[in-house]
Amino acid sequence: MNELSPLPAAALFDAFTYKDGVLHAEGVDLTRIADAAGTPCWVYSHGALESRYRAFDAAFAGIPHLVCYALKANSNQAVIRTFADLGAGADIVSEGELRRALAAGVPPERIVFAGVGKTAIEMAVALDAGILQFNVESEQELERLSAVATGLGRTASVALRVNPDVDAGTHAKITTGTAENKFGIEIDQARAVARRTAELPGLRLSGIAMHIGSQLTSVEPYRAAFGRLVGFARMLMSEDGHKLERLDFGGGLGVHYQHAPPVDLAAYAAAAREALAGFPGTVVLEPGRWMVADAGILLARVQYVKRGSLKTFVILDAAMNDLIRPALYDAWHPVRPVAEPKPGAVPETVDVVGPICESSDVIAVGRAMPPVAQGELVAIGVAGAYGAVMGSTYNSRPLAPEVMVKDGAFSVVRARPSYEELIASDRLAPWQIHRP
Repeated sequence: MNELSPLPAAALFDAFTYKDGVLHAEGVDLTRIADAAGTPCWVYSHGALESRYRAFDAAFAGIPHLVCYALKANSNQAVIRTFADLGAGADIVSEGELRRALAAGVPPERIVFAGVGKTAIEMAVALDAGILQFNVESEQELERLSAVATGLGRTASVALRVNPDVDAGTHAKITTGTAENKFGIEIDQARAVARRTAELPGLRLSGIAMHIGSQLTSVEPYRAAFGRLVGFARMLMSEDGHKLERLDFGGGLGVHYQHAPPVDLAAYAAAAREALAGFPGTVVLEPGRWMVADAGILLARVQYVKRGSLKTFVILDAAMNDLIRPALYDAWHPVRPVAEPKPGAVPETVDVVGPICESSDVIAVGRAMPPVAQGELVAIGVAGAYGAVMGSTYNSRPLAPEVMVKDGAFSVVRARPSYEELIASDRLAPWQIHRP
């Protein structure tokens, strides 16, 4: 086993740092971006994205592997293209994500289609594109894929997603690897499903897949799941004669939001190497959050500081429609003033909230932070994953623009829609158009 030493902190690029009293994204003063794009807006660091990909890829040096970035974490074209230019594939869960990946330049033979509810149309589009494999999660899906593939005169490469029944120990809403979750085929049933795959026309069983959850900060659940998956795959090859080309280890690596340290990448890679020892094929890896979370912030402006008898509220122009994670998962995100706090500034305990008419419209509750005033900018950190991609237009608020920075330059990579564009997406019913 070729274990790697832990990556030093300096190996991962820190894009957001104070310089001359102002928070910068790489070499760009964030006030410049706020002036150009308005607030709220998302800001992504090209250098941080590249650093993350190179570190992850290097951790698996020496063994055949394919890194398929999980688009669901952040599907902006500029983000996908950054990874595609470095050699990444894509892990997708819908036709829309497939089309985004292809438009951004990801080769189809490096695309894995996951997800529990693939439609026949999605299957046909993916087969026509020539993707690498379908991660199949049920017998009914298997039968549908067989029918679609034979109807098109194609052969679909299949990796059965096995549920290893390993508790990842993460938030209940992002756990996917136990018997009570909707994802995957229970491992005790998977041998029969593998046999059925070999019998159905239009299918080729090429791999076994798993994904046990998201935001894992301990390597032990991975170690257990890797061992179960590889053991199952070896049994299929040695006893049942299946010729497996790939093992898909999924993703889910955690990052540092608050108290829990980020997952130890070197230990994660070492656990994978140990389990894979002697396996003749390729391992597919599908990191998402780990690749993009630290590379993005949500830039917002303070609208009001409201002081009550029990609480002080810092009210931003960013809201739960922009960043829903705190409302949905009770997620913790760092909040920093863009103007560097003066030495000796006394922190104040505040609730950082948005303007939406919901009590759940919160960014941070009971947070100690340096005093900020009306009109000042703040940066909500570790927001590059499951931020903009989960945004909505609730309260008829236009989606926030997205900005990419590289060195000393920046570019808007998704513009804020106008109110006219937002309203024009609606249509009146025919009987509402002509009135007397």
